[in-house]
Amino acid sequence: MRRFFKRNKPEPQQEGMAQLSGGTQATVLIVDDSPTETHILKGILERGGYRVITAENGEVGLSVAAKSNPDLILMDVVMPGLNGFQATRQLSQTPETADIPVIMVSTKGQETDRTWGMRQGARDYVVKPVSAEELLEKISVVLNV
Repeated sequence: MRRFFKRNKPEPQQEGMAQLSGGTQATVLIVDDSPTETHILKGILERGGYRVITAENGEVGLSVAAKSNPDLILMDVVMPGLNGFQATRQLSQTPETADIPVIMVSTKGQETDRTWGMRQGARDYVVKPVSAEELLEKISVVLNV
C-alpha cells in the first residue's frame, strides 16, 4: 500500500493520467451521498490519474451521467430517494447511458447485495471501506486501461 501512496515519479506511459485507448484521460463519476466517502474515493481516483466528477445522490447521478457521459460510474447503494440499485438499473436501461460501466461501492457486503447489484447492470461490486489498490485494479479491468 505504501508503494501506491508514495510514488517517486509517474509511470512513463501514463504520465500521471489514466488514459483510455484514444489517449484521453478517463473520467469517473462518483455517486455517493456521504461527503466523507466522496472525498476518500476522489482522492484515490485522482492519485490514480483519473478525472473525477461527483453527484450527491441517485437522481443527480442520473442527470450528471446523461450530461457528462463519464467513462465509468462508482455508485453507492444506500442513499436517500433513488438508491444505487435503482439508479444503476435506470442507467443500464436508458440508451444514452447503457454503455457506461458501473461499479457499485457500498457498505452492504452480503453476497445477495453483490448479486442484486450485478443483476441491475453493475460490472463489479466493491465493499467499503475500499482498498485503493483493489478499487484501481477493478477500474482498470473494467475500462481496459
